[in-house]
Amino acid sequence: MSGNNRNRLTLVRTNRDLRVDFFRGLALWWIFTDHIPGNALGRVSLRNFTLSDATEVFVLLAGYGAALAYGRTLDRAGWLYSGADVVRRAWTLYVAHIFLFVLFAAQVGASAAALNRGAYLEEIHLDVLANAPYRALLDSLFLLFQPAYLNVLPLYIVLLLMFALVLPLLRRPALLFALSFGLYALTRLLHLNLPTAGGGGWFFNPLAWQLLFVLGALLAYAPPNIPLPPRLLDIAAAAVLLAGLLIARVVWPYPALAAHLPPWLLAWLLDVDKTGLHPYRFACILALLWAVHRLVPPRAAWLQSRLAAPFLLAGQHSLPVFCSGILLSFLGRLAMERSDGAAMQGFVNLAGGIGLLAVATIAAWYRAKGAASSRAGLPARAPSGTESS
Repeated sequence: MSGNNRNRLTLVRTNRDLRVDFFRGLALWWIFTDHIPGNALGRVSLRNFTLSDATEVFVLLAGYGAALAYGRTLDRAGWLYSGADVVRRAWTLYVAHIFLFVLFAAQVGASAAALNRGAYLEEIHLDVLANAPYRALLDSLFLLFQPAYLNVLPLYIVLLLMFALVLPLLRRPALLFALSFGLYALTRLLHLNLPTAGGGGWFFNPLAWQLLFVLGALLAYAPPNIPLPPRLLDIAAAAVLLAGLLIARVVWPYPALAAHLPPWLLAWLLDVDKTGLHPYRFACILALLWAVHRLVPPRAAWLQSRLAAPFLLAGQHSLPVFCSGILLSFLGRLAMERSDGAAMQGFVNLAGGIGLLAVATIAAWYRAKGAASSRAGLPARAPSGTESS
């Protein structure tokens, strides 16, 4: 084995389900491209071909990773220790969110002042920092103030805290899923949501999105036996994805054609909301999950290729990559507002990809360094478990 391969395998952990890491890394790339208005690569992200997008992928895999990491601790040491680990992870995410909030607010504010673009503050909902800065800062500490682009980590934090409470129910998967689905149904029926400073509730409602997180956790800890024939599920998944494609590419862009649909169906299709995880969005991510399960084996050769390695690295270190992607995407937006030609498009996406890969590589290097120090008996602690990313 060459030195280059040895280094790559040291950075990319291969003793795990690489499908989780790859698709989480791909979701992080989609989040970056989708946050840049006018980005040509944004036209080939998941949201253009189905009613789900990178957020559903991210939350589903977050639940999967959480169960892998903390389910082992639950079996080995019990609820108290495993729950404490989950809360500690939520605290890490909270600190990262506050740090990202400060950096992003400074980045947007400085750009708005330098370029005389006050619209940036209004669009990203940071104008309240100018009107009532102390109140806005206090609300941000309690997650009551969430500017645009900064609402994924608060969702993740609350989902982890909820997960800490129900960890023992992983051993009773049917009951856990029933409770989770019941909360989801009540949330949609009664229009429940967590409060925000400006009213209107969270953009990603944790009371609804917890269903997707719990599903991912159960798939990792207690995979169900599916009684239906695989071929039947293949057909159902294909039908769901095809219908989602038609809605995204025909019904929404061409309202004149959609007007021929029955009124009740049209009203339902036009109300596929993201905040409350609309049932059809949930069905689409289930269909995609089934397609990956059927088409991508856990040890597929291409997952261990050089082309897959950048996505694996990003997926295994998702927190620093996600935070960096938010900041880089706004820089990409500024660049494309100066010129959106092919050369600038290529530069922004290439530079953004290199930046995200650099962050993932540095994080992986520190992890490997810590692991090597631990094996050598030095006082270093390396993160463990799928959820450490």
